Amino acid sequence: MKRFQPSRTAEYMAFFRALESARPASQRLFNDPFAPYFVRPYLRRAASVSRWAPAAAIVNRYSDLRLPGARTSAVARTKMIDDALLEALRTQISQVVILGAGFDCRAYRMAELGNTVVFEVDHPATLAMKLDRLRPALLRTPENIRYVEIDFLRQALPEVLMGAGFQSSRPAVFLWEGVSHYLTPEAVDSVLHFVAACAPRTRLIFTYIHAGMLDHSVAFKSAARLLRDFKSISEPWIFGLNPEDVRAFLRDHALHLDRDLGAAEYRKLYFGKSAERMVGYEFYHVAVAHVEDGSA
Repeated sequence: MKRFQPSRTAEYMAFFRALESARPASQRLFNDPFAPYFVRPYLRRAASVSRWAPAAAIVNRYSDLRLPGARTSAVARTKMIDDALLEALRTQISQVVILGAGFDCRAYRMAELGNTVVFEVDHPATLAMKLDRLRPALLRTPENIRYVEIDFLRQALPEVLMGAGFQSSRPAVFLWEGVSHYLTPEAVDSVLHFVAACAPRTRLIFTYIHAGMLDHSVAFKSAARLLRDFKSISEPWIFGLNPEDVRAFLRDHALHLDRDLGAAEYRKLYFGKSAERMVGYEFYHVAVAHVEDGSA
């Protein structure tokens, strides 16, 4: 049996969250104290020394040269998703489903989730590794978290999730970050149909990439190299959407689009005028949708 290997891109995301968390409390967009546990030692050291401003400038500049736009996009997207999640919780939603939970630590770092039931859905090996990495950081596992093991090739999401206690008759928030671009159109359809069949007011917060990146119809900085790199590490990106088609695409799946921001837009939302100097990853989008009354 091949030894399980964690996602390289998920590790980079954790590294970027660790860098942001190393900034002074008055300046950072969020704090993820668990992120360093998911990166290899030399990245952990880089994040640690970034608490010193001159070192942070060097590490950030090197990261931005290696992966243009990835760090700033990752940081702003994390903040946007955090805010969208908090907005949903203010509507008295008490179920949160994190699809492809991976290294997502919102259930541990966001106190607001303490009054909800959080379903972390992922492959058994991924969940086991996550718990192993978190063990030194947690005195105990939060009682409100349900770890939902699933083999997407052999099991159906609705049955597995409801078997873990999920109630489709009650509104929920589905968080689907950094996953859709790895899936087939059929797999994406399956997830969206399940979300749409849940109770009205259920929300979906998800990311996708611009389809123009995949078919080369739109020129994005470093896109060709990124696609080659992801393929070389066996994490190819294969699914995307055209932003102008997203509203209709979701409507065909009985979902209503609330907002859809590309990287340039959500960076501007959180970095302000500084975002004008940030380039790269413009193909990345964060969208928020909901189930309307009568559509489930």
